[in-house]
Amino acid sequence: MALNFKMIAATTVALLPFMLPVAAHALDDAQKKEFGAFIREYLLENPEVLVEAQQALQEKQETARMKQAKVAVSSNTDKIFKSTYDVAIGNPKGDVTVVEFFDYNCGYCRRAHADMEAVLEQDKNIRYVLKEFPILGPDSEAAHKVSDAFRKLSPEKYGDFFRAMMTSEGRASEESAIAIASDLGVSEEKIRAKMAESPNTASVEETYRLAADLGITGTPSYVIGDEMLPGAVGTAALSEKLGNVRSCGQATC
Repeated sequence: MALNFKMIAATTVALLPFMLPVAAHALDDAQKKEFGAFIREYLLENPEVLVEAQQALQEKQETARMKQAKVAVSSNTDKIFKSTYDVAIGNPKGDVTVVEFFDYNCGYCRRAHADMEAVLEQDKNIRYVLKEFPILGPDSEAAHKVSDAFRKLSPEKYGDFFRAMMTSEGRASEESAIAIASDLGVSEEKIRAKMAESPNTASVEETYRLAADLGITGTPSYVIGDEMLPGAVGTAALSEKLGNVRSCGQATC
């Protein structure tokens, strides 16, 4: 009995990776060749099917990523929202919290900084937790070491230090971070002494472990409520998620 290969191609091409092993087992060599030719013809005539399949795959992967991240947030709540290594700026006693994983040399972080500042300006009841996540090379590592020392010496000015670093020109480094610390009243001598006495190894290790659990591979990345949001998502998305947490206790109601 002849097989209707065009019908098979049209109805199964979106599931091709799953169907081919079965088809290959069931067909002889001549049928496999004919089947492959019709599949190729169908895809050339209907390339939008490949786009649809790719979109479906991306949606499936994103759903799986979000599910994994939610489990990780639930399992690491204290380390994410209440770690002793972090300082909360904005309103430290705010009724809703946003956590940001950032690198001082991340260009996207610098551009997204304006978005977060706009959100904080509009809403005075947000607790903004900063996760120092140096992933962009030795200069970033050095700048974050200075930042950690500054935080320990002058936690009340840490927000000023962070904002100055995020809005400064040029690449962040040990030298630029020390210069900003000095401008804010903490001398280079004190910074270097604190760096030697109390390095930031433990805090960075904790952040790296959290990032791995949450599936964070770049900066900026945010945690709001029970969700992780990768990338510079913008003011509207941040405000929406924060509002949802207030409304229903979750980032998505």
